[in-house]
Amino acid sequence: MLVRLLRNYLRPYRGLLLILVGLQGVQALAGLYLPYLNADVIDKGVMQGDTAYIWRMGGFMLAVTAVQLTFTVLAVYLGSKVAMGFGRDVRDGLFHRVTGFSAREMNRFGAPSLITRITNDVQQVQMLVVMACNLALAAPVTVIGGVFLAIRQDGGLAWLLAVSMPIMILAMGAVVFKMVPTFRVMQDRIDGINRVLREQITGIRVVRAFVREQEETQRFEGANGELTTTSLTAGRLMTLFFPIVMLVINGSSVAVIWLGGNRIADGSLSIGALIAFLSYFVLILMSVMMATFVASMAPRAAVCADRIQEVLSTDSSVWAPASPVQGLETLGSVEFSQVTFRYPGAEAPVLSDVSFATPAGTTTAIIGSTGAGKTTLVNLAARLVDVDGGGVLLGGADIRTLDPEQLWNRIGLIPQKPYLFSGTVRSNLLYGKPDATDEELWTALQVAQAADFVAAMPGGLDAPIEQGGTNVSGGQRQRLAIARALVRRPDVYLFDDSFSALDVATDARLRAALAPYTRQAAVIVVAQRVSTIRHADQIVVLEDGTVLGVGTHDELMARCPTYREIVESQRQEEAA
Repeated sequence: MLVRLLRNYLRPYRGLLLILVGLQGVQALAGLYLPYLNADVIDKGVMQGDTAYIWRMGGFMLAVTAVQLTFTVLAVYLGSKVAMGFGRDVRDGLFHRVTGFSAREMNRFGAPSLITRITNDVQQVQMLVVMACNLALAAPVTVIGGVFLAIRQDGGLAWLLAVSMPIMILAMGAVVFKMVPTFRVMQDRIDGINRVLREQITGIRVVRAFVREQEETQRFEGANGELTTTSLTAGRLMTLFFPIVMLVINGSSVAVIWLGGNRIADGSLSIGALIAFLSYFVLILMSVMMATFVASMAPRAAVCADRIQEVLSTDSSVWAPASPVQGLETLGSVEFSQVTFRYPGAEAPVLSDVSFATPAGTTTAIIGSTGAGKTTLVNLAARLVDVDGGGVLLGGADIRTLDPEQLWNRIGLIPQKPYLFSGTVRSNLLYGKPDATDEELWTALQVAQAADFVAAMPGGLDAPIEQGGTNVSGGQRQRLAIARALVRRPDVYLFDDSFSALDVATDARLRAALAPYTRQAAVIVVAQRVSTIRHADQIVVLEDGTVLGVGTHDELMARCPTYREIVESQRQEEAA
């Protein structure tokens, strides 16, 4: 998966990578040339007492060093540019893939894991690319060139390379082999701590209300402890790298000097050649070490690449048809035809054989006990998930035959938990219609009974809204979410228990203002209060995912016992 990910996302940077390989090759060759020149300076300058030769060759070595430095800087710059572009492109691909997921895929991965994959996982693979571009590309040139030049200096000591290099590679490989499962567990631990932390931050009021701070602290400490233990295991394995490298390099250097000293004594090797051989020997082993160090990052990057590729290769269950229907018979009609839906892994369907129609210009209300499938019904109408059986029709066409963008442009959804984005009142309302005028925004606010409190906010439409709408009350947040949908003027309105945070008087005023505003559209309202829906054109009573009754308030009171029980229970609550 790592190779596949790198191949796909580094393809646009092939030109830069070719230039980078050239730059790294030149700077590696320049680095290999310096020990050769140094040997000449020692043998022909220092040993012969030729000061002019030392100055001349020293100046040339400075020029070679300048070339090496220049090409190294350029290589690091291009390598960083490639790596940062790679990371940006992968994050962009993940973001667009995730935003196309249906509720089914979102539930499968979970928000904490998706956040980790888009941030930490991408960062790990990006770091591998950085290190590979800056360290690993020059390593083959250095190793091959270094071996050739070292043998040229003295073939009698070359057998030390044949011993030292395999020892280092095998030792490093053993450590890397141990690190692979550790890094896989580490990424899962990061998912876990993100999940716990996200739950605790989101549910802080619940934690405090039930005095569960100590228990939640212990839960966080448990997740944090697991991550710490795994990180320490990985860290201990990584700390073995440099001691092993230094042991091999220093031990080999001692052997080179010892054996080389004997060869100098018998006249078969010059001092300059020995120093050059030792320099090449260290360069070769350091290059092997750098390549192995980059390889040590590959296990974690491979684990992260698997997780990234899992998201990238997952297609949304809400797919766009190859030949979408372009024309619709009736713009605002919605029909459920023998709809059945089951969540993955559930023992029983959430909805079974649900059928009813909402023509344009009418209102259908959905009521039922908790867990009856009301929100699932709204999600199916908006095609946030797809039915398992039957079909949902918009304007006479199955919504699965429509382009999702075309469908969503015709629907105004007000979810059960309204969410406002950080920005201003205006920017949140413009989510419904980016080119809406101020007059359209104020009209929608008036219908949603939000104009008064928005006008009283400093800045009015330009008043700031914090992330999630935390600087406004629940009722205000709900009314702004309703106004956001009203601005769009869609063909279908889906109100998923969108009046629950409103008092009875505000609820009544909002419903009265909505009636003329949504006259041409089909309206589906999920509600808990009978007072909110009693004047709907038809009411659908759901219980355990099945339809127990369809009709007006009076008709259901006459023939649907379940609906009568709901009405009577709410009357008793109001009387109490």
